[in-house]
Amino acid sequence: MELEDLKSRLKLQVIEYLNLIDIKPEDIKDDEPFFGGSLDLDSIDSLELVVLLEREYGIKIENPQEGRKVMIDINHMAEYILANKK
Repeated sequence: MELEDLKSRLKLQVIEYLNLIDIKPEDIKDDEPFFGGSLDLDSIDSLELVVLLEREYGIKIENPQEGRKVMIDINHMAEYILANKK
């Protein structure tokens, strides 16, 4: 899977998993912070992102510190998936 294709897919999945009905994939910049940015996600959303990674990519994040390094933005999630996909 190519990085750019993965980023596009991730944007769609983030919108779906977090039920962001007013946001389109093109509204999410690759380097836009999930938390504190215009998406303004919260701790419940971070759990949903963990579920997304496990269901869609077979990646389990059990260490909260590891999760903080991954759940930064689309770029970080995509790179983590490519490095750790089973």
